[in-house]
Amino acid sequence: QFQLAESGGGSVQAGGSLTLTCAASRGSSLNNCMGWFRQAPGKEREGVALIDVRGHVTYYAGSLGERFKISRDAVKNTFSLQMNRLSSEDTGMYYCAAALGSGDSTDVAVRWGCRLDTWGQGTQVTVSS
Repeated sequence: QFQLAESGGGSVQAGGSLTLTCAASRGSSLNNCMGWFRQAPGKEREGVALIDVRGHVTYYAGSLGERFKISRDAVKNTFSLQMNRLSSEDTGMYYCAAALGSGDSTDVAVRWGCRLDTWGQGTQVTVSS
């Protein structure tokens, strides 16, 4: 069973930065597409950013690309989300997800043409004003 694990969440003041990292379990390979989602209290989960290494393309929701950057480290088998100029609106639980071929997954989302079938447990990001 493939697994993902996030790290790097925490509390930061408005205007600050955080970098989230997602590590894939041994035996899985991040050679397809992967991304970050977030869920604010009382709101639905939303896609934040995605990287498709097949086509060397990145996607961002709305204007988040002006402050966020998604990247992958093929050597470490991780991918990251660098977040700058954070505001209270960025507060929420952040989840990483990837297309790892988990055929029996019950949580599948299709976003930006990527079928994401493996999810991390989430990491909390809290931005105080």
